[in-house]
Amino acid sequence: MASLLSRIRGGAEERASLEDFIDLTRRAMYEMTWTNTPTDDISGSFGHLASRGHGANGVVFACMAVRQFVFSAARFRWQRLRDGKPSDMFGSVDLRILETPWVGGTTQDLLSRLIQDADLAGNAFNVLDTPLTRLGGDGQAEIVRLRPDWVQIVTTPRMRPAGQLGERRLGYVYWEGGKSSGNDPVPLMPDEVSHFMPTPDPLHPFKGMSWLTPVIREVENDTLMSQHKRKFFENGATPNLIIKHAEGADREAIIAFDERLKANNAGVSNAYKNLNLYPGADVTVAGANMEQLDFKNVQGAGETRIAAAAGVPPVIVGLSEGLEAATYSNYSQARRRYGDGTVHPLWQNASGSLAPLLPSMGPDVRLWYDADNIPFLREDEKDAAEIQGVRASTIAALIAAGYTPESVIAAVEADDFRLLKHTGLFSVQLQKPGSDQPVAAGEVTT
Repeated sequence: MASLLSRIRGGAEERASLEDFIDLTRRAMYEMTWTNTPTDDISGSFGHLASRGHGANGVVFACMAVRQFVFSAARFRWQRLRDGKPSDMFGSVDLRILETPWVGGTTQDLLSRLIQDADLAGNAFNVLDTPLTRLGGDGQAEIVRLRPDWVQIVTTPRMRPAGQLGERRLGYVYWEGGKSSGNDPVPLMPDEVSHFMPTPDPLHPFKGMSWLTPVIREVENDTLMSQHKRKFFENGATPNLIIKHAEGADREAIIAFDERLKANNAGVSNAYKNLNLYPGADVTVAGANMEQLDFKNVQGAGETRIAAAAGVPPVIVGLSEGLEAATYSNYSQARRRYGDGTVHPLWQNASGSLAPLLPSMGPDVRLWYDADNIPFLREDEKDAAEIQGVRASTIAALIAAGYTPESVIAAVEADDFRLLKHTGLFSVQLQKPGSDQPVAAGEVTT
């Protein structure tokens, strides 16, 4: 514990106690909650965003589902770096914790939770719970997901002789059930926590921002428009009416007539019935129908803006505006844009974020993702055949040039020709006439 606490403050000359650390969580802290909420219906808490955004809005759910299903399809491998350039990939037993993060869990489960938390809270936190860190020391190592709104980031001013130079992150504090639960806080060091934040918050240096933040109004408007459609049909799919009664009509009679009118004409079951008025009453349409409101285009524009914030083309989600202009070629282009512009950057960020949970493999090896064999990202059959043909031609040419078949296949798969190994044998054109010895480097035969 003493070693841990000394690391918290980053120097032996400035010792810290557990009380100091907890006190810092109260004085210098960034809470993992929504702070820019422009509506009252969708509040700033993680729970409300999960229930009112993901759980109650079809467009948000569809966008998050597409992001989750594609993002969770990847797997992880080690990748070598040769002179700083990515090279071949390989596996090891150390990756098993990502393949089975907890009992019964899979890599897909881990990545699904990761992207869900990041989408809703802008941040996702995971820690490695090992028998050495667990009371009792029993069982096997597991990855534990920390609910984002129960985590707080502890910082302290970064001081220079001339004044403050930003802030320094000391670590994390986790409250099971939240700060108000009464449970004891659990301090965690920065290198113990996997912190995934795809979109950094411009107002907080150590915190991420959800892609839902700039479109909260659009989400609320879409929900209201869905409620509008429901009310429209509940009231018989008719616009609002103004009924003018005869001069001197009895008030009680008007109230009774209104009740009979609602009973006989309101509701979907009474739609398209004739409207009967007593003598002297006149009716005027005061509301507008959905066509007059241009309802479809208005709601479709909001859906498109939500999809744009999610980084998912509308045609991939299945939204109406995307499907109207959809063709096979458009879908293929949208799929490539989604893969190249959204999913691959997310995988790259996730690889670096999960690396602290694994042992280091050295400065020239990094944790990376393997997106092969993901159906969504496969090219068209024609493109795939052309790619395979080019690779086959390259392999044949390199083998004919004297490189070993094993090194040729590895170099082509890794797109790194530095993996090539030569057999020392050359073609006839590179040998002197009548000689079995290879020509010296740079020598030209006559």
